[in-house]
Amino acid sequence: MFHVVLYQPEIPPNTGNIIRLCANTGATLHLVEPLGFDLDEPRLRRAGLDYHEYADVQVHADVDQCLCSIGHPQVLAFSSKASTRYTDVVYTPGAVLLFGPETRGLPSHVLDRVPQSSRLTVPMMPGNRSLNLSNAVAVVVYEGWRQNGFRD
Repeated sequence: MFHVVLYQPEIPPNTGNIIRLCANTGATLHLVEPLGFDLDEPRLRRAGLDYHEYADVQVHADVDQCLCSIGHPQVLAFSSKASTRYTDVVYTPGAVLLFGPETRGLPSHVLDRVPQSSRLTVPMMPGNRSLNLSNAVAVVVYEGWRQNGFRD
């Protein structure tokens, strides 16, 4: 249904949780290098349990290669600095859901490629910096899937 893109993910258990999420929701997971871990790392496998075989995970050398391989669907970028809420847009089937690395978020050269209206945030209490990446991805994927009637 959706393409979850993790730009330079750093923490193996987050990516493992997202692999499991994608397997259970039918989303394709795209990992943009460099990765902060080895795909064979035990913490990644443990968090993803045995869902690797049920998830479509693709690795790309850079964000341009990633987006080119997907085509030209709707691209939604998620940032704690955005002002539009993730619930205030319509998620089209095949949309790209773009998330940055855990410690720094999407860099400006990637975020600037996405129109301001497609830069979204997941609200949280004032003064907090960010949600855990795998939690934020889950919140967004389920909203998009809900909007599309939980169809495959």
